[in-house]
Amino acid sequence: MKTNSPPSETVLVNRHCCCLMFLCVCLVTLLPIFRTQLYSCELSPGSLVGLRVEGLRANLSQFTLERKPFRILGGSIHYFRVPRAYWEDRLLKMKVPSTTHYPTDSTFLHPSLSAYLRLAANLGLWVILRPGPYICAEWDLGGLPSWLLRDPNMKLRTTYPGFTNAVNSFFNQLIKKVVPHQYSKGGPIIAVQVENEYGSYAKDKEYMPFIKEALLSRGVTELLLTSDNKEGLKLGGVKGGIPQKPKLVMEYWSGWFDLWGELHHVYAAEDIIPVVTEILKLDMSINLYMFHGGTNFGFMSGAFAVGMPAPKPMVTSYDYDAPLSEAGDYTTKYHLLRNLFSLYHTQPLPELPSLRERRAYQPVVIQQHLSLWDSLHFSDKPMKSVRPVNMENLPVNNKNGQSYGYTLYETTITSEGTLNSKNNIKDRALVFVDKHFIGVLDYKTQELALPDGKGKRTLSLLVENCGRVNYGKTLDEQRKGLVGDIELNKRVLRDFIIHSLSMKPGFVNRLESSGHWTSMRQRPSFPGFFQGRLYVNSFPKDTFIKLPGWCKGVVFINGKNLGRYWSIGPQQTLYVPGPWLHRGDNQVSTPSVTSTCAYHSGDPWPKLVQYFGGLCPSF
Repeated sequence: MKTNSPPSETVLVNRHCCCLMFLCVCLVTLLPIFRTQLYSCELSPGSLVGLRVEGLRANLSQFTLERKPFRILGGSIHYFRVPRAYWEDRLLKMKVPSTTHYPTDSTFLHPSLSAYLRLAANLGLWVILRPGPYICAEWDLGGLPSWLLRDPNMKLRTTYPGFTNAVNSFFNQLIKKVVPHQYSKGGPIIAVQVENEYGSYAKDKEYMPFIKEALLSRGVTELLLTSDNKEGLKLGGVKGGIPQKPKLVMEYWSGWFDLWGELHHVYAAEDIIPVVTEILKLDMSINLYMFHGGTNFGFMSGAFAVGMPAPKPMVTSYDYDAPLSEAGDYTTKYHLLRNLFSLYHTQPLPELPSLRERRAYQPVVIQQHLSLWDSLHFSDKPMKSVRPVNMENLPVNNKNGQSYGYTLYETTITSEGTLNSKNNIKDRALVFVDKHFIGVLDYKTQELALPDGKGKRTLSLLVENCGRVNYGKTLDEQRKGLVGDIELNKRVLRDFIIHSLSMKPGFVNRLESSGHWTSMRQRPSFPGFFQGRLYVNSFPKDTFIKLPGWCKGVVFINGKNLGRYWSIGPQQTLYVPGPWLHRGDNQVSTPSVTSTCAYHSGDPWPKLVQYFGGLCPSF
């Protein structure tokens, strides 16, 4: 049943479910090259300038735009997972996201989204906007900012005042930026999704009406959608929804994400085509999730916890085995889908855009290192606390806490014995006594024997946030660092000095420009920071970086965080976009948290960082 006002009617849409976890996306861009005979070639953003009367509607059996039959054949691309210089490249290949917007409770960033929407319109693409605030999408905390967890009573995705106040502040800034890009205003946005997969969460029956009203009251006038699996449709909708018509598979999973320590997921192209063919034969609309996955640059990848004793972090690559690879290459899946969609196209398809050239650069020799302990001179002022303080509640980042990276906890001990984490380490800690490495504590290993020693000694725990869960019932519990007490010989440890190491650009720049670096001719100290120079003698090209012998850490190139690496795989390389390089010397910095892999390889420490121009990540 429709609501009284057609522009604000809500359509409940199902998705193709191939696993326990359901996915989402911030932005869906439609593919005009995949037009069917139901998609009039006259209905493109450019051809309707000044001629718009009626936007997207969900009628008895089909969608209509300007009262003409309209089938949605879409594909998902997350603009925040693609370097801005490559937006047009990826969207052109298609044609033939809240965390990054709301980093603190008083800061809102928006220029990238507006630019992306303008580009989509200029390229003749329609947009379905998913403004959140929750997006899932294998993004840290599902796109919600970690500072929300400073509130010990926080109830995410509910009408808890602490959350709704934040949503209202976010929407006050975001929606006024996207309203001018709506169809009725001459823009490319033809529909807006209300939250995401709430039926799988469903903690508060008043929440979805709150989000709907929050959008409408701020000027959203286009068709509203929800997205859930079959069971979730019963709980994730709002009054007035019309779940029976028309049919739209909002997320047809073209592949799947990868977790550290597991096998690489592949969804064979030959298995996808028969299903998509059947969907098209039934005159249904479809959106491919993902069309192009991109990369979880920095620390933004999430974690998966459904059916597991503890969350498992996701890899940096979001290649997703999608039709367009992480680096923008055509795949077999791309060509088979293109051939299939061409059967529904009224015009010959244009030539494919050419692929971007890649380059295999000479290996980088790591020349200098700086120990973790020396790097503390360049970090924020440490905090003293009787009890451990979790990362989000540290008094840093303008009192918004620490979101990502590492936190160092230090205290004084006077005896040897058994250190017990009480499962309060989130997620992984390197343990040191007087700067000597003792071992690793995580959810699997919660006890560690400390060696004998005399007098007072310093116990140090370098705790790594490996990524917050982005889906499930435990979102409220995603605080990181030391989240509770730890014990030595069953006695609770007290009086900590806590250092925040979020690896923000300012900190990394201070490190790189300091004079405290030591030549690699001297034995380096782990954990620590390592740097070298990559020389580029021509126009920079895309490449991939491999770190043989390195075990775990992140890589910065010219101050940009490429993401996490970990020798346990499946991902063995990191994508390096050409626009992030420049002619001449390029600074390569590698904060490495452990040297175990180097020692096991028979080499006292890894010396090289290799670059090669492969067509895809090495899994």
